[in-house]
Amino acid sequence: MIFAMRTGSRLLAAALALLTAQAAAAQDGGWRLEPDARIEVQAVSAQTTTRDEDLVIDGEAISLRGQIGLALNSDATRFRLEADRIEVFRLGEGRRDLSRDRFTATVQHDVSKALEVQLQARHYDDVVTVESADTDEWQGSARISFEPTRANRFRLQGTWRDRQYDNGARPATTGEGPRIDAQYRHRFGRYHYLAFDLRTENIRSDDPARGYERDSAGVAYTRPVTKDLRVRPAIEVIKTRFDGRIADNGALRRDRQVVPEVELLWWPGKWRVEAEAKYVFFNSNEATRERQGYRLTLSVGRVF
Repeated sequence: MIFAMRTGSRLLAAALALLTAQAAAAQDGGWRLEPDARIEVQAVSAQTTTRDEDLVIDGEAISLRGQIGLALNSDATRFRLEADRIEVFRLGEGRRDLSRDRFTATVQHDVSKALEVQLQARHYDDVVTVESADTDEWQGSARISFEPTRANRFRLQGTWRDRQYDNGARPATTGEGPRIDAQYRHRFGRYHYLAFDLRTENIRSDDPARGYERDSAGVAYTRPVTKDLRVRPAIEVIKTRFDGRIADNGALRRDRQVVPEVELLWWPGKWRVEAEAKYVFFNSNEATRERQGYRLTLSVGRVF
């Protein structure tokens, strides 16, 4: 974990040094320095119900997000540093407010008209993950995008994650592991896509409550309605296998989620208004985990 944090720090520091050096030569080398910012307000309403409907859980929250970024771009190469913070105010008695910080350094380079390579270092502070509600994470990733024609794009990304878990009164524990993402996207026209996504990931940890394996597959269709309005129906299937969590029948816990959703994106000018409705079917060999319910999200943001 310490090695990963030092490595991530070096990557972020190197990206900042490179961005600063390039900025000094921007006027002479054809580079463009482009700062940006974004603010966003989001409201969430959710409800889940156990299979026998004995337990109904409501969840409402309002979150504020602020983001600043600095990009340095040429015709073929793009550098970007980004920092954002989210404050989540959870409504209802006994529900703890949350916050999350994220720092990202990214470089993208067009090897050719059809091939792009991306390298990224990212740090999360106090993020909610599959296995823990309070996780710090360093991650590094490499992505290749291949677009032989305007209509067809293939992407493959590999990511390594190092995580540290806050276990309250107990000592902190750690976990690490890879994630592999693959996507094929077909473009019918401007903002008109059909995308297929596959992901496999795992975390290995000496803490038996943290290790898991997860596979997911999804498909999404994006269609423009007007110049600024798009609709995006999608569905995802997620299977999770835990290394050390025992279900009621004595077997290791296994979860399966099916999540259909529909999203509306209205982007007039510099405004970003997005509404999402999803329904989660959650099955598990641990009876108390079996539930289903909806999640409604509305966010309004502005970019600068």
